[in-house]
Amino acid sequence: MGSTKGAELPTNKEKVIFIMGSTGSGKTKLSVDLALQFKGEIINSDKIQVYKGGDIITNKVSEIERQGIRHHLLGFIEDTEEDFTIEDFCHHVQGAIKEIINSNSIPIIAGGSNSYIEALVEYPKINFGANYDCCFLLLECNLFMDI
Repeated sequence: MGSTKGAELPTNKEKVIFIMGSTGSGKTKLSVDLALQFKGEIINSDKIQVYKGGDIITNKVSEIERQGIRHHLLGFIEDTEEDFTIEDFCHHVQGAIKEIINSNSIPIIAGGSNSYIEALVEYPKINFGANYDCCFLLLECNLFMDI
């Protein structure tokens, strides 16, 4: 009889991928590549990129870079004076995840605002871990300089 020690048993939970990392680490490219490979849709978790405008300043993913992949919570708030709170983020992400899963796609949450991600995953009322299997990818980049 085979042993299951060390092997993960399948769950009925939906899958969610998180891509985190510092500015310039390649989060956008990886999220789009994964979405293309595994039929995913991307949820923005950058607290500045939720606002319309400022595309160059915030390095917001362009239409061309999106390669036809649907992006949620990206440039959808008109008023830059409006405060988009952690609670707002958690509420909108839960709706986006349900919508993505209902379309038989995989939610990929990507961005640099780790406080948003931490709140989403750790907030007891949401109980995120009980509902979803999560894969966290943390990107690091090294700067190379000629001296």
